[in-house]
Amino acid sequence: MKSSEDAAKLFAPAVLGDLSVKNRIVMAPLTRSRAAAGNVPHELNARYYAQRASAGLIISEATQISPQGQGYPKTPGIHDAKQIAGWRLVTKAVHEQGGKIFLQLWHVGRISHPITLGNGNLPVAPSAIKPAGEIYTEQGMQPFVTPRALATEELPALVEEFRRAAANAKEAGFDGVEIHAANGYLIDQFLRDGTNKRDDAYGGSVENRGRLLREVAEAVLSVWSPAQVGVRLSPTNPFNDIADSKPQETFEAIVEQLNAYGLAYLHVVEDRNTGFDFGKLRNIFNGAYIANGGYERESAISAIENGDADFIAFGKLFIANPDLPERLRLNAGFNRPREESFYAGGSEGYDDYPPLHAVTE
Repeated sequence: MKSSEDAAKLFAPAVLGDLSVKNRIVMAPLTRSRAAAGNVPHELNARYYAQRASAGLIISEATQISPQGQGYPKTPGIHDAKQIAGWRLVTKAVHEQGGKIFLQLWHVGRISHPITLGNGNLPVAPSAIKPAGEIYTEQGMQPFVTPRALATEELPALVEEFRRAAANAKEAGFDGVEIHAANGYLIDQFLRDGTNKRDDAYGGSVENRGRLLREVAEAVLSVWSPAQVGVRLSPTNPFNDIADSKPQETFEAIVEQLNAYGLAYLHVVEDRNTGFDFGKLRNIFNGAYIANGGYERESAISAIENGDADFIAFGKLFIANPDLPERLRLNAGFNRPREESFYAGGSEGYDDYPPLHAVTE
């Protein structure tokens, strides 16, 4: 086990963008599908996030910027007044516990279904390529459909939806926003040559494939300062049937492009068994680097100590352990995540995991 001196940096106060945070432990964005009718956050969500406010930073579950951006049932939105008010309950609860929280801005692109979108609307994508597999809907699992390719003239309106969502996040009381450009959703679909076969200014070269992300970043930065904005990438994650022929080359170029904006952080989903050199992204990017990818206590401590990352994001461990930073600091045991209750449902498997003191008393 590392000494307390080695461990101290992970648990010590730090600065992220313009935020002073309690530690270098980040709660990763985690879809839980527990929004109320109208995809509105409510008191249950506020309790869940407040329980986890000891994180240095909470990144909210992915939140759709528009009705067209929704992929799954009961995921929250940030595009109408009721949703803004619902999220205000969450941010107030987190701030009352001394926490900091960013909203993750999300458009799923082709990872949706007409049942979810309603009125027979097709999902949209950079190109009309059907993903392999099935998606969960209110009518159960359904095969993916072939999406509709977005016309070039539609993209300014899409970028404006991101800007409005960013403004709504500010109105809801968030401390900043994260642009979701990972995990096979819309922006990632534009970045990768496996899903982007366009022949306009948004396809072909890496410069062109990164254009939508850059335009979204510029739109969000018209609302928030660079120190309050991050971007999430997942260079090697094949989730949602996505791939790129040259991921190292592609994502090094994308990160170089992002450096123009002086963003607070780059949040990277790492798979260290793929041969991808994530250290190059860390070295290229000018801001803070948040690493995410199966980290445990000792590997997190080592990554911070060795300078491989500035912050470490945890996912499943935060689902099951609302007081995760304290458990990590004390090298205590963990609650077991109940995967059968990860998505949908109510309080069970959501805000009912006991904190450490309740277990040991």
